[in-house]
Amino acid sequence: MKKLLSIFLLFCFYFDASNAYELQSIIQNVKVSCSGISDDIKDLKLRAGINTGITSIGTVAGGIALGTGIAKEKTDRDNDAFKVKIQGLMAANKNVSMENINIQDEKVFYEKIQEIINSVPVDNKNELETYSNKLKETEQKSKTLGNIRTGTLAASTITNVAGTAIAATNKVDNDLETKINKCISATKELSNAKLAAKVENTATDTEIAVADKIINACRDYEFINVKTINDRATGAAVSSGIGIGTGVVGTITSAIANTDKTRNGDAQKEKSLNVASTMMSGATTVASATATIFNAKQIAEIKKIEIVANACEGALQ
Repeated sequence: MKKLLSIFLLFCFYFDASNAYELQSIIQNVKVSCSGISDDIKDLKLRAGINTGITSIGTVAGGIALGTGIAKEKTDRDNDAFKVKIQGLMAANKNVSMENINIQDEKVFYEKIQEIINSVPVDNKNELETYSNKLKETEQKSKTLGNIRTGTLAASTITNVAGTAIAATNKVDNDLETKINKCISATKELSNAKLAAKVENTATDTEIAVADKIINACRDYEFINVKTINDRATGAAVSSGIGIGTGVVGTITSAIANTDKTRNGDAQKEKSLNVASTMMSGATTVASATATIFNAKQIAEIKKIEIVANACEGALQ
C-alpha cells in the first residue's frame, strides 16, 4: 500500500513538473518568435522618415517653380506693356517709321530703339530711354525667372524619382509579416497554457505573472493591420510617380519656353509654353505634397507597430 502511494505521489510530482516545464518552454518559444521585430520596424520607420523629408523638399521645389512661373507671367505682361508703350511713344514722332520697330527679337528691338533715339530727333527722348531700360530689366528678369522655374522643376522631379524608389520597397515584406504572425500564434499558445497551468495549479505565482506580462504586451500585435502600412507606401509611390511625369514634362517645356529662339520668335507659342510649364509646376507640387502626406501617414502606422514591438520585447527581457 505504501509502495502504491509513493508511486502515485511521484506521478503527481512528475505531472506538475511536466506542466510547469511546458509553461516555461512555451514562454521560451514566445521569446524566440517575438524577438527582433522591433529592428525591422526601425528600418521601416527610418526609410519612411527619409522619404518624407525627400518628398517635402520636392514639394517646396515644386512650390517655388509654381510661384516663379506665376511671377514670370506677370513680368512678361509688364514686358509686353512696356513694349507697347515704347511703340506708342515712337509713333508720336513723325520722323519715326513704325515699320522699323515692329520687331519680335528683343535684342534687335533694343538696338533699333537706341539707334533711333541716337540718330533721329525725337521729342520724348528721356521717356523713351526710361521705358527702354524698364523693358531691358523685365526681359532679363523674365529670363532669370524662367531659368529658376526650370531648375526647381528639375529638382522636384529628382526628389520624386528618389521618393518612388524608396516608397515602392518600404513595405512590410513576407518575412516581417511571418514574424508577426508567429508571435501572435506563440502568444495565443502561451495564453492557453497559462490558463491550463492556473486551473491545474501547476505553475508558481511568479511564472503566472511572467506569462501575464508577456501576454499583455505581445497580444496587441493582433490589432495591427500591416496592409495599411503597405497601402500608404503604394500611395506614396504612385503620387511620386505622377510627380515624375509632370515634372519631366514641365522641365522640358520650361526649358524650351526660355530659349532665345522661342522668346524672340512666336509670342503666342512662348505664352502657351509658359502657361503649360506653370500648370505642370502646380501638378508636380500637388503630387509631391500628396506623397508627403502618404509618407507621414505611413510613419504613424509604423509607430503603432513600434510601440507594440518595444513593449512586447521589453516584457520578454
